[in-house]
Amino acid sequence: MKIRRITRPPIRRRRDAGVAKPTITRTEPSIKSIAWQKLTWVDIEQPTEMETEYLAEHYPFHTLDLDDCRSKMQLPKIDEYEDYFFMIFHFPVFNPEARVTTPSQVSIFIAEDYLITLHQGDLKPLVTLFRACETNEKTREESMGRSSGYLLYLILDRLVNYCFPILNRVGENIDEVEDRIFGENPRAALPRVAVLRRDIIAFRRIIRPQTEAVETLEQKEWPVFKEDPEIYFGDIADHLRKISGTLDDYRDVVEGLSDTNDVMITFRTNEVIRVLTIIATITLPLTLIASILGMNIYPMPVESPAAFAGILVAMVCIIGGMLAFFRSRRWI
Repeated sequence: MKIRRITRPPIRRRRDAGVAKPTITRTEPSIKSIAWQKLTWVDIEQPTEMETEYLAEHYPFHTLDLDDCRSKMQLPKIDEYEDYFFMIFHFPVFNPEARVTTPSQVSIFIAEDYLITLHQGDLKPLVTLFRACETNEKTREESMGRSSGYLLYLILDRLVNYCFPILNRVGENIDEVEDRIFGENPRAALPRVAVLRRDIIAFRRIIRPQTEAVETLEQKEWPVFKEDPEIYFGDIADHLRKISGTLDDYRDVVEGLSDTNDVMITFRTNEVIRVLTIIATITLPLTLIASILGMNIYPMPVESPAAFAGILVAMVCIIGGMLAFFRSRRWI
């Protein structure tokens, strides 16, 4: 993944460019901000046109970037401007109603003295970290006392670590499906296999482009990041590669379980067909004898009790002979 370097005409600078006080401030009901020393973290949940207009008025952001913040169809990317960076990331969120992992977008504007996050509010690690910085001075100092780049690392690290519980849930679902497949009713596992396969595919679609974006952060020197990005973002990239590799393994396992389930269902169906075929084959000569002797033609040998008993004995012998023949051929 390449970083797009964008040049543009000068845009209005922020009005409040002074040094922020180490206090917590709130600008609007839907816009929350935390200031610590020279760094300000602005967090916006469920951004609308009103919030983006506020950002356009107070920050030098490109109009297209602000439009991307309200869009849910953007791919992960990193745009580099003269005085700020714009980033889009997607992180997995499990949807219990659809029983599938869906992407949740977080847009980030970052410069040396501010970091702005825009998201839908369903990314719990991001919300939790912001509230911790908002209420706890020690957490605020540890997270925001170094640089905006380090705060970016903390945010991404928590969001990536949040992927592991979702990944573990997928592993538990695979174990459950495996138990059902090898149980007494493998047909009951068919819907679960389909849902599980869709969940893994959706998860992989989120993680793969994400890994490329974080690897770009790892390989480039960032003016807003005072520490070595290869160490910090490299650690996040390793976690994403591990998640991606685990999802590849899960995909192979699910494919194998699906094939096994198909084989077991086919085998059980063949067993049923085999039993029904044996029954039909055994009853065929009996039906033929009964049909011939049941014709209204005189004289018939079944008019005497002895003849009727002889016919029954003959039918029993036919059944025994056919079963012995099937057994000799190992069909039953």
